[in-house]
Amino acid sequence: MPVSAHRRVYVLMSFVLVSGVLSAPALAQPRRFEELRDHMVRAHIEAEGIMNEAVLKAMRSVPRHEFVPSAQRARAYEDLALPIGHQQTISPPYIVAYMTSELDPQPEDRVLEIGTGSGYQASILAQIVKDVYTIEIVSPLSKSAEKRIRDLGYTNVHCLDGDGYQGWPEHAPFDKIIVTCSPENIPQPLIDQLKDGGRMIIPVGERYQQVFHLLIKEDGKLRDERLASTLFVPMTGESEERRRVQPDPEHPQVVNGSFDIDENDDGKPDGWHYQRQTTMCDDAPMDGQYCLRFDNKDSALISQALQGSAINGRTVGTLYLEYWVRCNGIIPGDEISQQAAVVVHFYDKIRREVGTTVLGKWRGSFGWQNAKSTVVVPPNAKELVIRIGLNGAQGQLDLDDLRMTAVKR
Repeated sequence: MPVSAHRRVYVLMSFVLVSGVLSAPALAQPRRFEELRDHMVRAHIEAEGIMNEAVLKAMRSVPRHEFVPSAQRARAYEDLALPIGHQQTISPPYIVAYMTSELDPQPEDRVLEIGTGSGYQASILAQIVKDVYTIEIVSPLSKSAEKRIRDLGYTNVHCLDGDGYQGWPEHAPFDKIIVTCSPENIPQPLIDQLKDGGRMIIPVGERYQQVFHLLIKEDGKLRDERLASTLFVPMTGESEERRRVQPDPEHPQVVNGSFDIDENDDGKPDGWHYQRQTTMCDDAPMDGQYCLRFDNKDSALISQALQGSAINGRTVGTLYLEYWVRCNGIIPGDEISQQAAVVVHFYDKIRREVGTTVLGKWRGSFGWQNAKSTVVVPPNAKELVIRIGLNGAQGQLDLDDLRMTAVKR
């Protein structure tokens, strides 16, 4: 594949998340950055089950604020993806920690990263392993990341401006490979360059329905473990255009709105990514075997699930949503965003948010109720993300049988 064949886009569409945990403090002193990093690790990484001590130490030490534009520094330690230019983002801290932990990095490892982006993921790995080889296809990002990494003194990170799907054969084989873009299939050069006994984590799947896969090479063959659902923003260029399964922006629909499908038996419904404090609940669901339960007792945490889709706002004028909702002791948070709700975010062709509709804003307690809502679609919308859950509110929320129908203009 030539260098121009694809443009790797670094991270999840979970840039729509609003944690409601950290305000925009005056970030003036190194001590304040350390406090924010420590809070980030405690509230968004340890609290979500990441226990690898080497990973936690690295997340506490790397200055994430150095990897975001100055305009975003006030939010650098929130659990958000943030824009870094060229239609790309830096991953939320939890996703970086999750992917790193699944690699099981060791001090003598040589790791290949596909998709340098800001350089943050490579710098986290650099605290743990012997050498990191990282490739970025977007030249301006590659150059700025290389300078940033060099200025911060991470001398064991080696950067390449090029097509990551071709790997870095002169330095192969690698003990571990981490891929921060989502191909339809696993590139063969990466398989070839993974050392026997090595591990690779990679998100694979359709454009808006992807799953992390952990691949372990044994006797030249790959053992594949399906992990959590995820959603990386689409790549652009030839690789994206050649996908066999393309999205249908004329007919956006909810996938697994009954919350019954869980093919990897992880207790999380497939098709919904960035899930926090969710449970597949069999307590009198309205459809199928399960409803999805959101449960939060701590105002510092969020409970949510997200799903993305393509949409053509020029031809789709409204979305008709129907779902069942049940509440138990819900108390909204102090911030306006901390509401139990169904939220629909719309984005234009450069992934700039062009509209948001909040449905529900539930509080208190009540049994199952059938909710029906109509959402107006902005004419310039090209993508949407549905965010469901407590979103920082406290209490217990159950949702079931969520359906979406597109209505033409």
